[in-house]
Amino acid sequence: MFELFRIGFLSVTMLDVIDIVLVTAIFYKIYTIIRRTIASQIFFGLILVLLLSLLVQAANLKALGWLLKLLSDIWVIAFIILFQPEIRRILVLIGRSPLISYFIKNDHTTITDVIAESAYELAQNQHGALMVIVKTGGIRGVAETGEPVDSKVTKNLLRSIFFPRSPLHDGAVIINNEIIEAARCTLPLSTETKKDGRVLGMRHRAGLGISEMADVISVIVSEETGSISVAENGNLKTGLSKDSLKRILNESLKKSSERGIRGIFQGAKS
Repeated sequence: MFELFRIGFLSVTMLDVIDIVLVTAIFYKIYTIIRRTIASQIFFGLILVLLLSLLVQAANLKALGWLLKLLSDIWVIAFIILFQPEIRRILVLIGRSPLISYFIKNDHTTITDVIAESAYELAQNQHGALMVIVKTGGIRGVAETGEPVDSKVTKNLLRSIFFPRSPLHDGAVIINNEIIEAARCTLPLSTETKKDGRVLGMRHRAGLGISEMADVISVIVSEETGSISVAENGNLKTGLSKDSLKRILNESLKKSSERGIRGIFQGAKS
């Protein structure tokens, strides 16, 4: 392999640079997942031991290299045992990637069932709700306006959030990859104030407004009438039943997933 440059006795090639970039990207991704946890402190310690081990091996210090290798092996085993939840979360994120989904059938039934059931029960009790499901693009700026939740979507959790006496019931819930990222989020309002001659309330204008700006689908439950609506691509559908809501969500998420896969392979060909 062609040598790019030399640092002392170390020869650096293009393959070495690619290797370093890939390892750095992997370590950075792991850090973003476990940051603000106790695991991040041990993670930094592990990285320090690995870097020292590489330097010692390059300098051919055999005794010190053996000691550091033994320490790093023990540290890795302890890291795996103590931080199984973080490792499981990393594997779940890998499994949700579009490339993996291309080879494994992606079934949105679970998430759509939960949202449809939640919307139906909230509508029966005339509890207002606004749920924004992210499709291809994140809306981190919007999520940051609310309270972080970072929890798996469940019917009981959604019903608790939108219970009228809950401090989080005002505003929107942001759902991304079957995870509730945040609640009580502030959304941009649509300039449209009427739909089929009916005046739109704040929830409907907010759900419609975010659908005009981002690749999302909004589920709105009216507090006044108990009706269920969906906003997508700046269009609003009202008066939906539980089954029709489920069907719309399934079709929308399926199309979004297919577009994401096509984008990956088109990018690879270009």
